[in-house]
Amino acid sequence: MRVHHLNCVSSCPLGGRLMDGRTPSVLQRGELCCHCLLIETNNELVLVDTGFGLRDVADPKSRLSAFFMTLLSPDFREEMTAVRQVEQLGFRAADVRHILLTHLDFDHAGGLDDFPNATIHMLQQERDYAFAQKTWLDRQRFRPRQWSSRDRWKVYGVGRGERWYDFDCVRDIAGLPPEILFVPLPGHTLGHAGIAIQTSERWLLQAGDAYFYHREMDFTQPWCTPGLRFYQTMMEKDRDARLGNQQRLRQLRHSHGGDVELFCAHDPFEYERLAGHSQRSPVGAKGMPDMRLHDDVRPR
Repeated sequence: MRVHHLNCVSSCPLGGRLMDGRTPSVLQRGELCCHCLLIETNNELVLVDTGFGLRDVADPKSRLSAFFMTLLSPDFREEMTAVRQVEQLGFRAADVRHILLTHLDFDHAGGLDDFPNATIHMLQQERDYAFAQKTWLDRQRFRPRQWSSRDRWKVYGVGRGERWYDFDCVRDIAGLPPEILFVPLPGHTLGHAGIAIQTSERWLLQAGDAYFYHREMDFTQPWCTPGLRFYQTMMEKDRDARLGNQQRLRQLRHSHGGDVELFCAHDPFEYERLAGHSQRSPVGAKGMPDMRLHDDVRPR
């Protein structure tokens, strides 16, 4: 399988360097990516998360909460949506037949509308809790206006079975090859999951929002920017589960770093190292500069 790394609309949070660790000033807005994957299987395309979509770009005020619009100020550019980048690679939206969601937050599910032929896969607990709309913050983060595709959603419970390294997993995802599986990583949301993909070289684990900053995965001295520490605490649904899964991911990287490439959804250092170009450029854009491997993001 061939895997493309896509940034599907960056967020520009208040706090600058306190958030992304590299913006020159705390008075400027920062820049966080939305790291999605496009997987070419033998006869169809699979997306992992969708970022923001065309309808979010065209009319964000009707689809997104004012709270998160103010806090994150996404850089709404149509060419950065998943569907436009899929087209830039020479495919059609109709070629995307499956979408796997790490979770249903607004910045991961906004592009679901753009792929009318796709079956959307997620953990059952994620769907059920998002539908419940229990708290004010839940209603800001889980946005039903982004869910016109809900009749094509397929959900999976978490049961006992064959494990993936030391993690529970969900295999046999309907219509997908066995090399793609869910890895439940609850905490950020109750049905949050990573997506593992076995390539010819190694496993990839897109860990979603299980962590936000690459140095959180340092085995001996984990560290996160102050702004992202606060954001993760604000958004967590189960603190013990979130912190416990972060520690398990550190152990995974420490013990199996040669076999598993681990990355999260919003870290620009990780994205640019894996994609090989700036998060500000859509995949396949002409004149994209190659990104040198930054010393601060070398696997530890």
